[in-house]
Amino acid sequence: MKQHEAVIAVMRSHGGYATLGYLYQHVLKVPGCNWGTKTPFASIRRIVQTHPAFFKIRPGLWALTSEQQKVLEELGLKKKDPVVKDEEFSHSYYQGLIVELGNLKGHETFVPHQDKNKLFLNQKLSTVASLHEYYKFTYEQQLNRAKTVDVTWFNARKFPLAFYEVEHSTPIQNSLLKFLEFQDFRTQFYIVADPVRRKEFETKLGYVAFAPIRSSVSFLDYERLSEYHAKVSALAALELGMDSSAG
Repeated sequence: MKQHEAVIAVMRSHGGYATLGYLYQHVLKVPGCNWGTKTPFASIRRIVQTHPAFFKIRPGLWALTSEQQKVLEELGLKKKDPVVKDEEFSHSYYQGLIVELGNLKGHETFVPHQDKNKLFLNQKLSTVASLHEYYKFTYEQQLNRAKTVDVTWFNARKFPLAFYEVEHSTPIQNSLLKFLEFQDFRTQFYIVADPVRRKEFETKLGYVAFAPIRSSVSFLDYERLSEYHAKVSALAALELGMDSSAG
């Protein structure tokens, strides 16, 4: 079996589409395909980026060209109100990447209850997140606010390690105001958005009101998020392979 055929096989078994991270964790398991390289993950990435059998849906998300219509319909990207559907899909997709990334790094993860039935590809976000109830790490008023953050990562001591807000089109300032309420905690804050919004982020963060959290807030664009997700997925695949060999 040729290398691109192994990628096609994995993608087809996953409904005709997959994240690069998913491919990293499953393609090398396909029997009968010899990779013969010290950098198989780079080869997988090159294949989906350059072979005509694949097309890009979002950063880090690829699909089979032969099943393009079917895949886009299944993901809800061919329905009425395309702008609205695009925004809904993008928001929950990036939420899902952040949740999976937290899980891979060994953190506990939470998404707001109002988002639990939204889809990350073919799964509800509630099934991807590891927590269904929020840890009571502070007073009720702050807890109610924290529960609305798009994704929370908790550390081993049940305190919020990181807050992520996905800002596809809504004002970035709203998320910064939310983060401001948690300035007394050792929590990292992330605005996840299209790279064209970086200037807006820098301008808003430059306001005097946000000085207390300025050193704790970072901007993470969609491409960097997808690359980070893929790299951590590759590392997890390597560790799993080493554990299997040791066993």
